[in-house]
Amino acid sequence: MGPRRLLLLLALAWAGGAAPGRYAPGDPVPLYVATVGPYHNPGETYGYYALPVCRPPGPAPRPRPPAMAASLYRIRFRRDAPRAPLCTLRLGPDEVEQLRAAVEALYYFEFVVDELRVRGFVGAVEEGGGPPHGRRLGLWTHLDFHLAWRGDRVVAANLSTGSARPRGLPRGPLALTHTYGVRWSRAPAGRGRAQAAALRRPPPDLHRLALLNGAALVALLGGFVAVVLLRVRRSQGAPAGGRGEAAAILEDPDGGWKAVRGDVFRPPPRPGLLSASLGAGCQLLALGAGGLALGGAGGRGQGPGGAAALLYALTAPPAGYVAGGLYRRLGGRRWVANGVLTSGIFAGPFLVTWSVVNAVHWAHGSTRALPAAAGGLLLATWLLLGLPLVLLGAAAGRSRAGPLEAPGRPKGAARPIPPQPWYRATLVHAVVGGFLPFSAVSVELHYVFATAWGREPYALDGDLLACVCAVPLAVGACLSVALTYLQLAGEDFRWWWRPALGAGSAGLFLLLYALFYFCCRSNMSGPVQTVEFFGYCLLAAYAAALAMAAVAFFASFTFVRYIYVNLKMD
Repeated sequence: MGPRRLLLLLALAWAGGAAPGRYAPGDPVPLYVATVGPYHNPGETYGYYALPVCRPPGPAPRPRPPAMAASLYRIRFRRDAPRAPLCTLRLGPDEVEQLRAAVEALYYFEFVVDELRVRGFVGAVEEGGGPPHGRRLGLWTHLDFHLAWRGDRVVAANLSTGSARPRGLPRGPLALTHTYGVRWSRAPAGRGRAQAAALRRPPPDLHRLALLNGAALVALLGGFVAVVLLRVRRSQGAPAGGRGEAAAILEDPDGGWKAVRGDVFRPPPRPGLLSASLGAGCQLLALGAGGLALGGAGGRGQGPGGAAALLYALTAPPAGYVAGGLYRRLGGRRWVANGVLTSGIFAGPFLVTWSVVNAVHWAHGSTRALPAAAGGLLLATWLLLGLPLVLLGAAAGRSRAGPLEAPGRPKGAARPIPPQPWYRATLVHAVVGGFLPFSAVSVELHYVFATAWGREPYALDGDLLACVCAVPLAVGACLSVALTYLQLAGEDFRWWWRPALGAGSAGLFLLLYALFYFCCRSNMSGPVQTVEFFGYCLLAAYAAALAMAAVAFFASFTFVRYIYVNLKMD
């Protein structure tokens, strides 16, 4: 809600002045109508005049950004109006049915009074009404505005409907008379402009439980990795060739990793896709770290759009550097194509997802729809800023990267891989490698989703979010090292893709949780909200998969180099 609030204030400043107005008694106070939409669908809003409501005569009022338009309400500074007429409407059957559908869907509206937002429901649903449905739909035809003043300013605004009963909405033609009331009161000393609704804080016990759960997983897996490293270091002194190799393997049941020393650094299949994915994952990690740092520092230097563009520009060259350097070490030659793939492997799905979501908003007339020029601006930003910077980083990474310094040189032909037990299968490693990092933060995900998609946002501190992000990364790194060791101990040298796929499957579990949240923890519905929710959740899960894959791969890569670098060869 922070970026939307900032956009609203900037639009108000552009439309009618950068500061709240100063008024003399009797001066008109502007009231603009803004949006209307289903209460349970935070991402679905329409212009207020999309409903058959009172509006100024003549052509449809031209909305001011974002989707604000002039209204018939007349409010004068410090002048009460107990019951002022607004308009009388004669509605046809179709218009009445539109209002009934809006009340049934719990539509709420938003007005702006001197830059202060007030909200209210369009109507009310009363259970226990007459047959045949046992419920009565009513429309609020009278609104009471409660305004507070101090000096020559409006400092608070509120809206209520309790002074009158809702008007029933029977099917068929209907005549409605709308009225409103205005009541002014002096604000207490020291009270400033109306502040945003206080954010709830999650129970501290749940925070401690979640962090304790993640810390326990990190400690357990870290201890396992430490034991593995001690075993490896103890067995590195034994020769790893000839009869010494067989003896070492018999003495160490997990010593099969020594037998594949000549194949473990054999280049993987599709090295370009692997290096591009890891480069994009490193960029997303840097973007996340920069976003958390800016959030913790306040981020007051510029708007969120400018900060995102700056972070994207700063992290694009490192992404190309990582991808280009790894691609060169793996024997790749088409570094330009690899740089384009690195730049587009996330930017492409992002642009497609945004385009689909925006098109659905456009098709349904939502106020969240952005013009086509916005899509062109995003595409131009990628083509003129993101892609060249990634290619620049890829050129630097390629020029500085030498050949892969493998402790063991690959043989001419790969050795056969013995049959593997079920617990060393790729699918099992993928499930375990993704589920454990996901489970480490599953408690906190409810509050993250409630803040992003719910009507009761929670105050999530920057330090807490940093811990929530760091715990699954640490779990994924330790777990990938352990699973890689088990794989190599079974004489399976095809380890390159396994850490990335295993830890990246955490994104799949995140997507499954999003499905659970949508169906069981929210009341969201409708094509607009459904497409937006699952579109952006799919994008978030994909980003999490790339970031987790990068951390897991480089942890495993460091571990594999370490265990083979000091292995004595006959």
